[in-house]
Amino acid sequence: METLWFMVIAFMLAMYVVLDGFDIGAGIIHLFAGKTESERRTIIRSIGPVWDGNEVWLIAAGGSLYMAFPLLYASSFSGFYLPLIIVLWLLMLRGLGIEFRLSVRHPLWVRFWDVTFSFASILLAIFFGAALGNVVRGVPLNSDGYFFEPLWTTFTIVPEAGILDWFTVVMGLVAFFTLTVHGSNYVAMKTEGDIQNRARSVAFMAWWGVLVCSIVALIAASFIRPQIWDNFSNHPWGYVFVAIGVVGTSGMMYHNRRKQDFLAFLSSSAFIVGMLASTAFGLYPYVLPASTDPKYSLTIYNTAAQHYGLTVGITWWIFGMILTIGYFVFVYRSFRGKVSADIY
Repeated sequence: METLWFMVIAFMLAMYVVLDGFDIGAGIIHLFAGKTESERRTIIRSIGPVWDGNEVWLIAAGGSLYMAFPLLYASSFSGFYLPLIIVLWLLMLRGLGIEFRLSVRHPLWVRFWDVTFSFASILLAIFFGAALGNVVRGVPLNSDGYFFEPLWTTFTIVPEAGILDWFTVVMGLVAFFTLTVHGSNYVAMKTEGDIQNRARSVAFMAWWGVLVCSIVALIAASFIRPQIWDNFSNHPWGYVFVAIGVVGTSGMMYHNRRKQDFLAFLSSSAFIVGMLASTAFGLYPYVLPASTDPKYSLTIYNTAAQHYGLTVGITWWIFGMILTIGYFVFVYRSFRGKVSADIY
């Protein structure tokens, strides 16, 4: 049952990154793909009906984590308190940027919230990538299963490292370029004309950042945590996830060059799913490795709730997922097609 819940939470986090990832990516390119007020309004409209719903996946994943792995929830939310507060503010600033930009019809006001929306999206992508980097690298857990990390220390890989070091920054850049491509593909799929062409150009340029940073991050992770390859050696079928990521990486460039925006978007989604699934597969059964002493690491077994609670929870989770998926299918079908700036 612990393994099933590990897969459930990994699935929900992957759904969040895929869905809210293109919202964040649209924010990253907001000021670059949209040169005029009308074009920036069009970009906002492309995500307007779905961006807040997409963020529900993060809330649901957090609630599921609390129910299934309460010790992991407690440890993570205490140790990552500072970056979590920063992420919370960035999420709020993105929402304010979308909702407030036209509450006052003045160019300076609109420009301020456009910059806020884009800047918050950029930092959010980097912080999410750095968070994943912390999980791969490990955190300074003590014998009680708790830890505290400052924003940075020596900026090197040491047992008492901070949130940011050179490895987590590289992971942050991987996330930044990945969501830039993902958001650009989505905007290109939903728009036409100059915005579409600029979005394709941004996706093409950012793809090179994805490729270079992903290779650097993969090599670095292999040296920092070589155990991540043990599960692949013992269960070679796990390379399916790696293959999905590789195919997604190639597909992003291939379909971008052929102006096949929907297929390019599916490719960037496949890359995200493949990358996250490969990471989860490599870490299993660890959910938060310790950089201090391996015996302090948190696993799905020493952090899980009781079996009865996990069994009851999965029943309600299945029911909730049926409703959630039905809702998302309805919303995305209702707002399918191209958007324009005619109505805001």
